[in-house]
Amino acid sequence: MDQDLFEKGLAARKATLGAEYVEKNLAAADEFTLEFQETMTAWCWGFGWGDETIDAKTRSMMNLAMIGALGKMHEWEIHCKGALNNGVTKAEIRSIIHVISIYCGVPQSLECFRVARKVLEEVGEL
Repeated sequence: MDQDLFEKGLAARKATLGAEYVEKNLAAADEFTLEFQETMTAWCWGFGWGDETIDAKTRSMMNLAMIGALGKMHEWEIHCKGALNNGVTKAEIRSIIHVISIYCGVPQSLECFRVARKVLEEVGEL
């Protein structure tokens, strides 16, 4: 593993998802999952999120659309919180869900709205 890419990724991951969440995840890793956690931090967050061609807000919006399309709601919830940290507004989240509805169907958009409402309530936006 490239240590510099890991450190860059760790900083990006903490900035988006929150240091407490990331540190808790890494601390919970064991011999079975630690290599994956470290590699994904370096690759996804260091290589992917570390590329400054696309700003963090836009990247968060892209992630919400893609993860919502995949129906991975646990990850969608985490990235919804991260999107808010990266400056995505409640109105922008709503618009992203509208696109998910058009391309992925109403049932999927309803799931996204359900999770977004939970996140927005937690952060005092609703």
